[in-house]
Amino acid sequence: MAYNIRIRRSTALLAALLAGALAACAHPGSPSPGIVIVDRPVPFSQNRVELTRAYIREHYGLEVADIRIVPKIIVLHWTAVATFQGSYNAFIHDTIPGDRANLAAVGALNVGIQFLVDRDGTIYRLMPETWMARHVIGLNYNSIGVENVGGTRGADLTEAQLAANIRLVRYLAGKYPTIHYLIGHHEYRQFEGDPLWLERNTGYRTGKTDPGPAFMTAVRSAVADLHLEGPPPARPAGAATDGGARH
Repeated sequence: MAYNIRIRRSTALLAALLAGALAACAHPGSPSPGIVIVDRPVPFSQNRVELTRAYIREHYGLEVADIRIVPKIIVLHWTAVATFQGSYNAFIHDTIPGDRANLAAVGALNVGIQFLVDRDGTIYRLMPETWMARHVIGLNYNSIGVENVGGTRGADLTEAQLAANIRLVRYLAGKYPTIHYLIGHHEYRQFEGDPLWLERNTGYRTGKTDPGPAFMTAVRSAVADLHLEGPPPARPAGAATDGGARH
């Protein structure tokens, strides 16, 4: 089936229409028919393993022997870099680069991600699926992250990326029965106060908009048969918060 609607120029209505078309081609109960994953591992030295263990200890209060996780959440993202190689390069170093001092101040461990989806829909696996990556505050120890290349203007992810994310969500949900949630990065703070939220530093928060409501609506509509939950409901206005600052 061919799709002529591009997410990059869609309104919420167009995203919903595309989601319906994709859902019609989905196979309920099948993890992800026809998925192809290309392994393109980033360097992962013993030093990076130790930095990850230190991050888990400092931010989550857990002393762990290794960096394996039990995934419970899939988190979808986009990169602020418009090319695959530029996005990939952001994850190759053990430590946070000097131009991201705000992140380095709360942990030397570099950002990481399990999957990176190129603009043409190619799915790359950058590290083992059940090794912890630093990609979402408070939820890293419970989540598998999926980055999409180049979503810098709100809704410019491609049709191919949307289809790839749908296949990947199906693959992960089928492989890991412990996964019960699917969220966008922009929704992560709704988990504050939930048992899955582990962040101990009340001043460590960032404001996120990726990948946006239209993209998440499209993905969720296409995988509705998996019955994955979204984030907990947003707190009502005036509810107590942790006072976290946006970095």
